[in-house]
Amino acid sequence: MTNQHELAYHIHANVTNALDEDVGGSDLTAQLIPSGSRAYATVITRQDAVLCGTAWFDACFYSMDRGCRIRWFARDGDPIAAKQVLCEIHGDARAMLTAERCGLNFLQTLSATATQTRRYVEAVCGTQAKILDTRKTLPGLRVAQKYAVKTGGGYNQRAGLFDGVLIKENHILAAGGIHPVLEQAYRNTSEGISIQIEVENLEQLREALGAGARLILLDNFDLDHMRAAVKLAAGRAELEASGGITLKNVRAIAETGVERISIGSLTKDIQAVDLSMRFRLHDTEQCC
Repeated sequence: MTNQHELAYHIHANVTNALDEDVGGSDLTAQLIPSGSRAYATVITRQDAVLCGTAWFDACFYSMDRGCRIRWFARDGDPIAAKQVLCEIHGDARAMLTAERCGLNFLQTLSATATQTRRYVEAVCGTQAKILDTRKTLPGLRVAQKYAVKTGGGYNQRAGLFDGVLIKENHILAAGGIHPVLEQAYRNTSEGISIQIEVENLEQLREALGAGARLILLDNFDLDHMRAAVKLAAGRAELEASGGITLKNVRAIAETGVERISIGSLTKDIQAVDLSMRFRLHDTEQCC
């Protein structure tokens, strides 16, 4: 996971791109509001969730009005309940209305990832299994969504192709087999970089273990084969389950004894949390 400096860089880049996409040269509708008007707004949630993305939200508003004031009543990682007021904002009316959609987009998307992650983490509570993300993220939001996964209690895998090795079926075929590809990986990969290999059956698992694999992905194994894989590995390698995992079966998968469960739907199949900004200008309230 990125450090705070790198995270701040990505937040700035995400927000800059989002505002450029939405605002372009100017907000034609906001220009209908008298210049210099001041406003007050609150953001509420219409459903239970886990809050995430406040820094992205703040950056949207501060980008439009450096003098605005935002007060949060919950923090990233907190559970939030339907009808709860999440924050209040004071600032320039035009700027607030311009920043609103981008700010809510980040907040509703990252809260959705954190909420989904929390559900899976709670489902496997009491087992040794960790819930992990994948690279199946929304374009341009990988760092943001991986932050949301951690906020929800999950764990991050590699950020991209540059900081970890995952040897899949086509890599094995292209390199000439499990033994040759692992030999190359351990010879040529820098210390500290994780090396993981995917196997599709118990025979491949035996071969990977024999070649010294220490991190193995079990691709679409059923429960019986997962149990057999755990018994076969006998602690020689860390096993990760992947493929076809849902909230209905994740507990049973965790109980097979695998140490890791990776779930692409944490980041790619999310449903945005329902949020609303309520805006007040000259004592007139409207929902935006």
